[in-house]
Amino acid sequence: MKVYDTLVIGGGQAGISVAYFLMRSQLEYLVLDDQERAGGSWLQTWDSLKLFSPTEYSSLSGWAMPKSENEYPTKNDFISYLEQYEMRYNFPIQRQTKVLSVCKENNLFLVKSNKGIFYSKTLVSATGRGQNRFIPTYPNQKLFTGKQLHSIDYRNSDDLFGKKILVVGGGNSGAQILAEVSEVAQTQWVTLEEPYFLPDDIDGRYLFNSATQKFLGKANSSSVIKVSLRNIVMVDSVKQVRNRNVLLAKRPFLSFYEQGVIWKGGDKEEFDIVIWCTGFKASLKHLDTLNIIENNRIKTQYTRSIKEPNLWLVGYGSWTGFASATIYGVGKTARQTVKEIVEFLNH
Repeated sequence: MKVYDTLVIGGGQAGISVAYFLMRSQLEYLVLDDQERAGGSWLQTWDSLKLFSPTEYSSLSGWAMPKSENEYPTKNDFISYLEQYEMRYNFPIQRQTKVLSVCKENNLFLVKSNKGIFYSKTLVSATGRGQNRFIPTYPNQKLFTGKQLHSIDYRNSDDLFGKKILVVGGGNSGAQILAEVSEVAQTQWVTLEEPYFLPDDIDGRYLFNSATQKFLGKANSSSVIKVSLRNIVMVDSVKQVRNRNVLLAKRPFLSFYEQGVIWKGGDKEEFDIVIWCTGFKASLKHLDTLNIIENNRIKTQYTRSIKEPNLWLVGYGSWTGFASATIYGVGKTARQTVKEIVEFLNH
């Protein structure tokens, strides 16, 4: 029976960030990934997606993303970078391996997958949030006869010409998909509150610097521009539709009816398609059997589980380290995670 020092579940940006620091240790580890190739949840994003930080701010630890013809990398640019990153460091990754459940046996983790059982002394869960879609519930939602799809299901606007489409969600995905769809269809945008657009000259590099300062405890409370990961970055596609009144958002509707939605004033409006750009929840189902999940979170001390201290969680958002679900933030949490694992195993 082979027992690894560490198993990493998930081969996206969080998983391979952890692998990078494990590679520099003496530990024997393996990354289990359910995808056919490198890219993690980026493989499920829409075709025209662009990162909102320049190339030099879109890199993982150890090796900077090579410059391309695009100032802001495309989805394919970044997936190519992840492929090259893996090849450069030759991480031990087993593909098309979906972890089904995790339990403890004789103080070891027993990890059941579609490719058999794996054993390890410690475990890093890095499955992220990119596959567990969140769609809010509305009254009479099932009565709606039109099509509903989540942003993870959206690829491009090829089949949407002439349709009437409701885009729900006020983040960068909502703004970018709205901008693209509005070129070929009639659109209406719905957001919980008035969307906040960053000035045209502010992009993801400012979020990077803000996150770094906050991580180091040097955040300047008197900063003129308050940046947040929820702010909308004015990428070219969003700028281009600004003057067509596409970016005007309504507050949420009351309910669905067969042909569309009912607004708060009682007015009905027909729609062919609803695109939910409403984000994701942490993908933690594989850890259900450990009985440590509460409200779709696991209590942690930084990235280390409190109730199951041989388990670490990386890349799920602020509860696993500030900006840990971002390209520029995950490296800091991955480094600290591996440091703790090495100290634990060498104790």
